[in-house]
Amino acid sequence: MGMEPIELRTDSGRAAIFTISLDFELFWGVRDVIPLSRYEDRLRTVHVAVPRMLDLFREYGIRATWATVGFVFMESFDELQARRPTLLPAYRNPAFCPYRYSDAPVSRERAFHFAPELVQQILETPGQEVASHTLSHFYCLEEPRSLDAFRADLQGALDVARDKFGIRLKSLVFPRNQFSSAHAKVAAELGFVALRGNPEAWMYAARPWAEAGRAERAARLLDAYLPIARGLLHAQESTGGTWPVDVKASRFLRAHSPTLRHLEPLKLRRIRKEIRRAACDGRIYHLWWHPHNFGADLEVNLEGLRSILETFQEMKERHGMRSLSMAGAAEEILASNRVEAA
Repeated sequence: MGMEPIELRTDSGRAAIFTISLDFELFWGVRDVIPLSRYEDRLRTVHVAVPRMLDLFREYGIRATWATVGFVFMESFDELQARRPTLLPAYRNPAFCPYRYSDAPVSRERAFHFAPELVQQILETPGQEVASHTLSHFYCLEEPRSLDAFRADLQGALDVARDKFGIRLKSLVFPRNQFSSAHAKVAAELGFVALRGNPEAWMYAARPWAEAGRAERAARLLDAYLPIARGLLHAQESTGGTWPVDVKASRFLRAHSPTLRHLEPLKLRRIRKEIRRAACDGRIYHLWWHPHNFGADLEVNLEGLRSILETFQEMKERHGMRSLSMAGAAEEILASNRVEAA
């Protein structure tokens, strides 16, 4: 027996947008916080998980954005060394520096660090956008904050994408969601049209790693299961009417946790409810995660993702909800805002 139709309420008169972005980073994204010995299996499973996710996206017509660390485009540590920018980040905390790690990696196993063949699979799957997660998993808010080093890093990401795959990166996701308006301005100057900003709730604010305390982490965990944060459904508007458009995140899709397995229905129910609400109100719902989050309990995580995509499909059929990449959403939002302003 089907669900009763939901009344469509759209102040803007536009159909809602469902956006998915993935932070594709392999070990580069966790090497300074998790020992490789504890993460090897998850990283190897990424090479299985990405094709399985692509199959689901193809099945449900999902246009996802894969924000990829530039190092992942490469073949080896030798290529990484050859492509190092002349200006490197000089983090006060040396553990943050990926180049220090690449000079003496704990393992040279390719599967942990490089995956150009997966990037090619993404590009060959209809509707997928390959985007930037910076070249080196660059931390914008860690001291010293150098805009010049950030610019060199981002230019390096653009160069490797162009040289190896012939693509122009349009969307940007900042590692650890750290950025400021100055970093967004640099992205605009380099031609990016979309970035993923943070929800406005206090626990999601951009901050250096050391300032993300237990209270923030606990609140984010609780918010995955209970209605803690508000304002996670975003209006289809561009502040200032210029590039890049901030396609704000709505929710991080937490992986299945055996410890919290009894709360899994709450998590999925919360996400499906938010998708339905966005569809009713003509808003943007932006879901994100890392491919390595699915590296443990892959089948359970894929089953949960399928249930989310089925809800999107239902909202698409009932209310015309659209799946758009970050760049697609940004381009449509800015174009629509300009038409309305004319």
